[in-house]
Amino acid sequence: MRKIISLICFLLPVLAFAGPSETRPQLRSDAPDRHIVVKGDTLWDISGKFFMDPWKWPYIWGMNKDTIKDPHWIYPGDIILLDRASGTLRIGQAGTDSAGGVIRLSPKVREGHSIHDAISSIPASAIAPFLSQPLVIEEGALKDGPTLVGAREGRVILGAHDTGFASGLTRGMGNRWQIYRPGKTFTDPDTDEVLGVEAIYLGNAEVTEFADVSTIAITQSVQEIYKGDRLVAPPSGELVSHYLPRAPDSNISASVISIYGGVSQAGQNTIITLNKGKRDGLESGHVLALYHKGEVVESEGKDFTLPDERYGLVFVFRVFEKVSYALVMQTRLPVQLLDRALTP
Repeated sequence: MRKIISLICFLLPVLAFAGPSETRPQLRSDAPDRHIVVKGDTLWDISGKFFMDPWKWPYIWGMNKDTIKDPHWIYPGDIILLDRASGTLRIGQAGTDSAGGVIRLSPKVREGHSIHDAISSIPASAIAPFLSQPLVIEEGALKDGPTLVGAREGRVILGAHDTGFASGLTRGMGNRWQIYRPGKTFTDPDTDEVLGVEAIYLGNAEVTEFADVSTIAITQSVQEIYKGDRLVAPPSGELVSHYLPRAPDSNISASVISIYGGVSQAGQNTIITLNKGKRDGLESGHVLALYHKGEVVESEGKDFTLPDERYGLVFVFRVFEKVSYALVMQTRLPVQLLDRALTP
């Protein structure tokens, strides 16, 4: 009886997270017994070394949403141990006892690690530029903001280290700004609702002198900057770059409405935009499955619609009210506009 109670207590975190439809992740046939974390590893990659479905991260690690909010606790040098009986991973240390057997220790609080040393959920370099830009704004939101009105000597194009002049700036608004230009308008393909406008990030500026027409210095530029471009205050705090990979709690059905860079197809590690956001229940860290719509074929004079084909996974990392940005994590086919992203 004592053994049974112990087993129930051991499995309780997994049972607490798994919903009625949650299935135990399938172990890879070549899954190792342990993995030593190295710099550059991600939670997705580590889980993928052991399991076929690396996105089932909370189940794989035997955690529930109340016990872990952000995965800031896995660092280079940690040893990841696979418990084949429970189908979960644990952080521990491996050593040998006097009999030569492996000793597995439970996780413990350690000193000397900065939160910035922790490994990320997905490749940080792939999403870093998107944590502060681009951004989605309400239609017309840039219209009344501070505006670049000109430059010295009648220059038309500005870049890094150039001086420009802007209207609408006051000292109380701060002296650091980002420069944007209104981009494409996102429209819901199902309802024709305007979801917002993508503001194209152009660079950074710093106010050197406040006046009716203030003087600004362009401190960074990633695209050419023109008269009429708008200034937007940068985010007030650092956006979270560590997420808990998981499936949404509800059934999400989103469409790919944009592929960053203006292309019509995407591959792995490409950023896509979905027509669902906070109001639809999407959160940073949600994993969705990609589907191609089944083709219509003709046979013996009749039309038949083939089943939709699942071909990849995306990881939602930045969510606005009506739209979201996601990173293509896995795909065996090109991602195309209007493909569907569904709860896996």
